Amino acid sequence: MVGKLLCPEQVLLDIGSVSKQAVIEDIGAMFEKSCGIERARVVACLLARERLGSTALGQGIAIPHGRMKGLREVRGGFVRLSEPVPFDAPDGKPVSLLFVLLVPEHANEQHLGLLSELAQMFADRDFRAMLATAPHSSAIVELFSQWQTHGKDQRRPAV
Repeated sequence: MVGKLLCPEQVLLDIGSVSKQAVIEDIGAMFEKSCGIERARVVACLLARERLGSTALGQGIAIPHGRMKGLREVRGGFVRLSEPVPFDAPDGKPVSLLFVLLVPEHANEQHLGLLSELAQMFADRDFRAMLATAPHSSAIVELFSQWQTHGKDQRRPAV
């Protein structure tokens, strides 16, 4: 499911955000440019979710997500930071890889399924390493598109 959410326009690589707030602002700008979703709505949605508790998983990973009223389909984006930023992670480590989910207000099952799939992907050390070194946005899209939930060999796309 996750692989179908990304396109190169929804991937930001090696951006220089210096705080959680700045990263979320950059994400808002990305969705405004690539999907036409108002930046302020994206920022407000993601910050509201962060106030409930950090979306950082640990090991340098975060999955900022939120439900948006009026959104017709799930939107996803990937961000790789040039320098990790504090994100209130459970392990105390700063974050450098983020997958962002914007979900229609009532898409509960789909939302939980996507979060589960992302958690499985990011639990794979090799996959995280490939994301950290992928040379361009198309390579990131391909990594997510080729990742499979069955069989470890299939989770290592040749990009």
